[in-house]
Amino acid sequence: ILSADSYFMKLKLLYLHNKNPLISSHFIDLFVCIFFSSRVLECQGLPIVNGQCDPYATVTLAGPSRSEAKKTKVKKKTNNPHFDEVFYFEVGWDYLFLIFIYYESFKIICFYYRVDLWNASNLKFGDEFLGELRLPLKFLRQSSSYEAWYFLQPRDNGNKSLKPDDLGSLRLNVVYTEDHVFSSDYYSPLRDLLLKSADVEPVSASAAHILGEVCREKQEAAIPLVRLFLHYGRIVPFISAIANAEVKRTQDPNTIFRGNSLTSKCIDETMKLAGMHYLQVTLKPIIDEICQVHKPCEIDPVKLKDGENLENNRENLRQYVDRIFTVITKSGVSCPTVMCDIFFSLRESAAKRFQGDLDVRYTAVSSFIFLRFFAPAILSPNLFQLTPHHPDPQTSRTLTLISKTIQTLGSLSKSKSVSMFMIKRAQGRKRFGMKNFKKRWFRLTNHEFTYQKSKGDHPLCSIPIENILAVERLEEESFKMKNMFQVIQPERRVLYIQANNCVEAKDWIDILTKVSQCNKKRLTVYHPSAYLNGHWLCCKATADNTPGCTPCTGGLPANIQLDIDGDRETERIYSLFNLYMPKLEKMQEACGSKSVYDGPEEEEYSTFIIDDPKETYKTLKLIIEGVGTLEQEHAQYKRDKFKKTKYGSQ
Repeated sequence: ILSADSYFMKLKLLYLHNKNPLISSHFIDLFVCIFFSSRVLECQGLPIVNGQCDPYATVTLAGPSRSEAKKTKVKKKTNNPHFDEVFYFEVGWDYLFLIFIYYESFKIICFYYRVDLWNASNLKFGDEFLGELRLPLKFLRQSSSYEAWYFLQPRDNGNKSLKPDDLGSLRLNVVYTEDHVFSSDYYSPLRDLLLKSADVEPVSASAAHILGEVCREKQEAAIPLVRLFLHYGRIVPFISAIANAEVKRTQDPNTIFRGNSLTSKCIDETMKLAGMHYLQVTLKPIIDEICQVHKPCEIDPVKLKDGENLENNRENLRQYVDRIFTVITKSGVSCPTVMCDIFFSLRESAAKRFQGDLDVRYTAVSSFIFLRFFAPAILSPNLFQLTPHHPDPQTSRTLTLISKTIQTLGSLSKSKSVSMFMIKRAQGRKRFGMKNFKKRWFRLTNHEFTYQKSKGDHPLCSIPIENILAVERLEEESFKMKNMFQVIQPERRVLYIQANNCVEAKDWIDILTKVSQCNKKRLTVYHPSAYLNGHWLCCKATADNTPGCTPCTGGLPANIQLDIDGDRETERIYSLFNLYMPKLEKMQEACGSKSVYDGPEEEEYSTFIIDDPKETYKTLKLIIEGVGTLEQEHAQYKRDKFKKTKYGSQ
């Protein structure tokens, strides 16, 4: 059913009337010829169906004992088509005997005009209906035209009355949640307790881990925890701590991170929040091509359509897989720093735990980056904002085959680095001279940007990726040297570098910007020239700590910046603790039972992971106290709200 607020079309109608009366003594013997001219002008905002919109219109003039239809041309790949096509319809009654006084009221009252919009589909199910409009022609006057916009309507069901059973049924589960968020100081005790989780030994005794233990679904706990830790910059140490604990409990390297644990859910949620832009720049161009071109890739002989060739399909699939896999394996420098840090931690934990398995350091990472990130995005691109709608059946089948193949190839990927000789100026020098510029070997990884005297030497300087605040071009007037750019660091420390040519300079600026684009403290303005002889050459400001005078060109687009309210996430965590208070109390009992009686564990306590009963009990006590305090504040808020409420007010 189409919304009348979204899809509409523009029509122009023209009515022409010719008559040749032959008057007899009693009746009017009348020959009438009526012409209708219809110009279909344009449509706006048509829906995109299965990733495409190739609209056309059918125009029908219907009346007593007649229904004549005509069709416009198909407009490819647009949901705002301009048709501008004219159709003529002729209606005549030969020697129709009419009383003259009734003629005017009869002429066109029985006719109506219908336009149907369709999406031309290459699928076996036929074209998709987009909407229609029906216009009775009684409002037209002789030799008059009428032009207007019309909202498209759902398909007319005629006079048939639908019974409830004919429409089918739909079952919904609607949940309404209302959070009353106080000012930040109310949440300090609980928030501080949560943020210390990464430093608690063992991590199973931490407040964040306990939340994952008491929640019915791990996803319930993962969503607010990840958002809270991301907001305060503590997500990497937290996930590293819980991942290391899970690896220690894993006995078989083939099952590492394969379950729905708190670790896997937290990493999934982190990748969704921090990696959405990464998916856009990596997969979207190829996904768009697959959805638009519709190359056949079916390799199951049973499912082949008429006219398809198995070898051609296999080659189409191989080309798609090769392109996507190449793009993924070369995208390391585009991967957000927070994801790189997490994967590095997973790799180190797995390698330390299973030292005899040389492949586990790669499979531990590929289980997330391929099986839980890229493969699901390829399989359902609409869920990851890569396409606006679910793909059509043929494209879905192609994406399914690609996704399965990518999962198989996932374990073959290796980390990437970039390195090259360039010239750099010594950092912190106040005086300018040629001796300040040295040729150095630069190397970039996902974690640091370093330089050394020659390849293989120990680094003379290492700049962590999180310390790169901006990477911009440097104007030639600064040092009378071409192809220069600057790497801006905290405390106004700047590294000036000269590339070998303009292409290499652009490549280094792009790649450094990509690896640092998620840094929280990225600058918004910079100085395009150097600070020399007591002033900035660009804006002439004399203070060396003067803010930049030109907007930075790098950084994330505004629509993908993470907008997280730390207080709201803490309130949500409080609500979960309050909801599962009986489980918190049961976990306290389990800690007491373990401390006093070191024997077989009772069945009702076996669901909790308790490595250190005393530490876990202490944390539980603090959680219950913090939740109780917030519960009192909420109760007081409700009492005050009840007193101030005036019934009958609007």
